[in-house]
Amino acid sequence: MTANLADGSTLAGVGAWARSGGLEIVLFVIGAMLFSRFAQFVRDRIIRRIDAGFQGSDSLVRSEAAKHRHALAQVVTWVLLSIVYFLVALEVLQRLGFPLGGLVAPAAVIGAALGFGAQRIVQDLLAGFFLITERQYGFGDVVSIAVTGQTYPAEGTVEDITLRITTLRNPDGEVITVPNGQIVKVTNLSKDWARAAIDVPVPATSDITKVNEILHDVGAKAFADRKLKSLLLDEPTVMGLEDLTVDQMNIRMVARTLPGKQFEVGRELRVRVAAALRREGMSETA
Repeated sequence: MTANLADGSTLAGVGAWARSGGLEIVLFVIGAMLFSRFAQFVRDRIIRRIDAGFQGSDSLVRSEAAKHRHALAQVVTWVLLSIVYFLVALEVLQRLGFPLGGLVAPAAVIGAALGFGAQRIVQDLLAGFFLITERQYGFGDVVSIAVTGQTYPAEGTVEDITLRITTLRNPDGEVITVPNGQIVKVTNLSKDWARAAIDVPVPATSDITKVNEILHDVGAKAFADRKLKSLLLDEPTVMGLEDLTVDQMNIRMVARTLPGKQFEVGRELRVRVAAALRREGMSETA
């Protein structure tokens, strides 16, 4: 008899809790979780379609529009989830008996106390908003970012962008997280096109005309090569004498390449220049 009374009181308590808003709290939490899963599913599907379009095309690099859409999908998802979580938290607090109107005064006091700390967050969000709208860089771009208080810039490939942070992966595989509000200057190494610059040091006694002819020949053959031509926008050119010392002079050769391909092209051109100069009996260390 006692057990039956206990079971009855327990059920009555659960029923009263459900009627008082407990069931609504559970539904709000579950709804937020389901919406989060759905938003991430849609984001991942959009990103896969963008990547599939790039992989299925003949392009060697992503277009600026594709990089921007990729970054925009990440940012929009982050903003939507932040808003939904905030609204759900307010509804849960209201159903737990916290009067939201009565929280205005304490919130004002807490906001004033945390104002200086929140400035950094607001600064990050505003900076991230302008980074995205101005298309300074997007997913997959190779960038060099000067950060406030840091001697050396953060360099790497953009892997993730939100309104608050930018995530890079450097050539060593390390992940670098940069708050957007601390970004001083952005150098985008893969926007629209890039340039590979090769300084060719030769002895000061060398015949400049002969060296220029060799470099012109290397550039013409490189542009005729099927593998390199797909990475080059035009034939590499010789800029001429760049630096001169008592023992050595530097002659610069430049090549316009697809975005992000300047390093690959630069390495290949150095190999070709070294081989060509060696065949002509000119020692160099390009």
